[in-house]
Amino acid sequence: MSVVKEVTEKAKRVQRSYAGEADRPLAGYVGVMGTYSALVGGLTLLGRALGARIPNRIGFGDTVLLGAATFKASRLLAKDAVTSPLRAPFTRYEESAGDDELNESVPGRGHVEHAVGELLSCPFCLNVWIGTGLAGGLVIAPRVTRLAATVLTAVGVADALHLLYDAGKKLASG
Repeated sequence: MSVVKEVTEKAKRVQRSYAGEADRPLAGYVGVMGTYSALVGGLTLLGRALGARIPNRIGFGDTVLLGAATFKASRLLAKDAVTSPLRAPFTRYEESAGDDELNESVPGRGHVEHAVGELLSCPFCLNVWIGTGLAGGLVIAPRVTRLAATVLTAVGVADALHLLYDAGKKLASG
């Protein structure tokens, strides 16, 4: 038996043993993790080519800024109605979730499509990708990254203020 065939058979046994009757896209997850690793490697190579150096420490202010920007960007990409065309090849619209957010399901098509659909419709999953990109940007292009992160953070703060304003109007009229 060839090595490729042995590895393939072992992967199928692991899939069956892990998932049981459920259709879990382990092969798709491997593909998504491989893509993430390749992107991190690409960021690393780009940083080296540009002569960027990882700072000895990242300040508290930058950490808070990147955290808030990561939160807003992941919600925007995973849940916003306007970004639904990016998710549409991998998800299906279910219903409005209020405040311009959508609930979507991930059909059980191919393993890669399903895994990508789960990634694109999950703000928690996107946090890792977006946070990594913003952190890499902070090292490679700090001024541009801080500007983009500041815009995302400002939009997130404005969203929170809109929600508080609407809640206050409901309390006052109620």
